[in-house]
Amino acid sequence: MTNLNIASQPSSPSQVPLRTWIGVLASMLGAFMAVLDIQITNASLQDIQASLGASLDEGSWISTSYLVAEIVVIPLTGWLSRVFSLRRYLLINTALFIFFSICCASSWNLNSMIVFRALQGFTGGVLIPSAMTVVLTSLPAAKQPAGLAAFGMTAVFAPSIGPTLGGWLTENFSWHYSFYINIFPGILMLAGVWYGIYQQKPQFELLKQGDWWGIASMAIGLSSLQVVLEEGSRKDWFGSPLITRLAVMSVIFLLLFFAIELTRKQPFINLRLLRDRNFGLATIVNVSLGVGLYGSIYILPLYLAQIQAYNALQIGQVLIWAGVPQLFIIPFIPKLMQRIDVRLMVAVGVSLFAISAFMNAKLTYQTGYDQLIWSQLVRSMGQPLIMVPLTSIATAGLAAKDAGSASGLFNMMRNLGGSIGIASLATLLSNREQFHSNQLGTSVSLYSQATQERINQLTQYFTSRGSDLSTAQEQAIKSIDSVVRREAFVMAFNDCFYFIGIALLLSGVAILFFKKVKSPGKAVAH
Repeated sequence: MTNLNIASQPSSPSQVPLRTWIGVLASMLGAFMAVLDIQITNASLQDIQASLGASLDEGSWISTSYLVAEIVVIPLTGWLSRVFSLRRYLLINTALFIFFSICCASSWNLNSMIVFRALQGFTGGVLIPSAMTVVLTSLPAAKQPAGLAAFGMTAVFAPSIGPTLGGWLTENFSWHYSFYINIFPGILMLAGVWYGIYQQKPQFELLKQGDWWGIASMAIGLSSLQVVLEEGSRKDWFGSPLITRLAVMSVIFLLLFFAIELTRKQPFINLRLLRDRNFGLATIVNVSLGVGLYGSIYILPLYLAQIQAYNALQIGQVLIWAGVPQLFIIPFIPKLMQRIDVRLMVAVGVSLFAISAFMNAKLTYQTGYDQLIWSQLVRSMGQPLIMVPLTSIATAGLAAKDAGSASGLFNMMRNLGGSIGIASLATLLSNREQFHSNQLGTSVSLYSQATQERINQLTQYFTSRGSDLSTAQEQAIKSIDSVVRREAFVMAFNDCFYFIGIALLLSGVAILFFKKVKSPGKAVAH
């Protein structure tokens, strides 16, 4: 017996009731809010830290607590939605997500904010895989590409629009509205889920057979790994006793988790899905997509803020060119999937995404809004060609009872890829900046004739502006040093974009081994 209410399924592949579509779209709204809430808050992080009197290191836990809770609950969602029924589980968590969003906006100090953000992440994390599960269990095979297209929009559009929206709200109102913005769509989602998703019988008996050791080892292992990835770069990785201990814990408990789930007769999440050729290979590409998707949204705003001194709103105006065009592309993806081999679509999408990264790897200190539009447009064409066909390939031929596990695993791996990508890029940026700074330092020696001439020119300039000779010489040397550091950072940012592009292209090797999917509409066997 599966967790599906078969009677609720449409009788004909060509006939899907309006009520069902309302339920699907309501679940998509929830996934959109949960993904958006990561980026929209990051855009306001400096203002939140200032308001709560937190330092940069302390303030980082505002994001980390959300991401840790989210990545722990995503794999649990499939099992818990069977225990409580998908409809009831979505309604409860949506209501709690709205409530904890209000609590975040009302936080009185850093500790309260971290607790509320963790609770918000724990409820918001449910909304992401649940949206995919609703598509796979509510729509007939022929209509699933349309549902997956809507889901793909939440995964790739929300991160792109988040910084723009967060920057606008912070500049025009206050950071509190980054949380208040969840209230109205949350209420719409509650109404849509209540009306559009059919009630299924809860299976409370599953609690008696609960895979508690598997759940505990997964929660400890994933949460430890997430903290290592989020905080490692700030704390000098294994130079920090905390990071070292958590890294050891993550390895031990994740190995234990895999051992339990692969040997238990009734695991809470079916890791054996990774043995399926298409699902396993698609997961590899999905991890790389997470690296590219979240890595780009991390490194490009950092360049714009550090080199161009853009504020949150200006950064958002650049990133929006990677988001808005997708709204016009994604609706055509299901039709393209009927005419073009989905494997080819994924290959083209990965190639375009990689090309956009390589275009960004040509930065200079003068590169700004006008120059970055084109790479953002290329990226906006590539991402939709990956997300929707890739999900279709991954879920093709899977049994309906595995829909929850497939959704949880697939979304968890993309988020984990994002965390790995951001952690890698943060470390790469720091290391390559030091490398390029040392390399440039050998060329710009104080004993070099060209350097001496430049120091003399700048000294004369500062002297003409009223400085005495000694002060003017110091100002000249500091000016040259700042130029060297600026150029070292620009070169390091270029290295980071090369890293993203190469990671995407390497994942493309997995595409060569995909089995052909006979019909893109048959995402789950009913």
